[in-house]
Amino acid sequence: MPMDKQFVVSSSPHGGIAEDTRSLMLDVIIALTPALILAVFFFGPRALALTLVSVASCIAFEFLYRKLMKKSVSIGDLSAVVTGMLLAFNVPASAPYWIVVVGAGFAIIIVKQLYGGLGKNFMNPALAARVFLLSWPGIMTTWPKVFEMLPLTGSTADVVTAATPLASIKAGTLPDLTVMELMLGQHGGCLGETSALVLLLGGLYLVLRRVISPRIPLCYIGTVALLTFIFPRGGVSNLNWMLYNVFSGGLILGAVFMATDYATSPVTKGGQIAFGIGCGLLTVFIRYFGAYPEGVTFSILIMNACVWILDKAFRPRRYGAVSLKKAGAKDE
Repeated sequence: MPMDKQFVVSSSPHGGIAEDTRSLMLDVIIALTPALILAVFFFGPRALALTLVSVASCIAFEFLYRKLMKKSVSIGDLSAVVTGMLLAFNVPASAPYWIVVVGAGFAIIIVKQLYGGLGKNFMNPALAARVFLLSWPGIMTTWPKVFEMLPLTGSTADVVTAATPLASIKAGTLPDLTVMELMLGQHGGCLGETSALVLLLGGLYLVLRRVISPRIPLCYIGTVALLTFIFPRGGVSNLNWMLYNVFSGGLILGAVFMATDYATSPVTKGGQIAFGIGCGLLTVFIRYFGAYPEGVTFSILIMNACVWILDKAFRPRRYGAVSLKKAGAKDE
């Protein structure tokens, strides 16, 4: 029999898939784009400029670091683009451009590359950068009013500011907004808090594309919804208190786009469920008892540090494997 074909022997799995890191990141970019468009509609072209500066800074820092370290250039996988978009989504539209440059350097170099690059970092780079940028609280807690068109260049010190819905909730009252206005994002906040509705649509797109599993977002949002429904504050009805808590702040953005990060979330099914529930518990705890009105960022970062033990606890048993204790009993 003539050997006219070459065979390559390799380890399993042998099934080929079309998805790679670049295509996955491209899907995330597509899912985030409607929220970015809405942010530009609410705050003007400065929102787009801030995002572009953030993305360009993340790409530049990753390129320069890997060049200096004599490593392969990895900017083609688009992960730096996603980090840049998420970083911009975590700052107010009135933030100066330099703030996202500083955040990009921290996210890419300190959180991502010093741990070995994509897939080796143990916490979400954009969220870690947001916590670092809270070193400038005046910038990070100044929220421009919706439809207050911000200048593309120059100072934004004289912009009209507005309280976020979470500030009212922290005080035990509901914001002066309807649920629909809250869902559409017609209120002050970070760029990524513009519209819970379009973020949910983006999440649905990622689920349908099988980029993310719905386990973490559903368990995360579901836990927050359940706890705030059972324990309302300020004499507000259970349902209203729950709805305003779910659609306020960065809960949807965090649950859909950052808690599901492959590198910093569990791979086991049980671990993902526990991860989502843990994020939800911590978010409500911080919102209720913490000094800071929002708990999404801190809850995800805390649970990022627990991923290893969650995967260990929910590790599936190998087929045919016998525990050492049972094996010793049989030998006796």
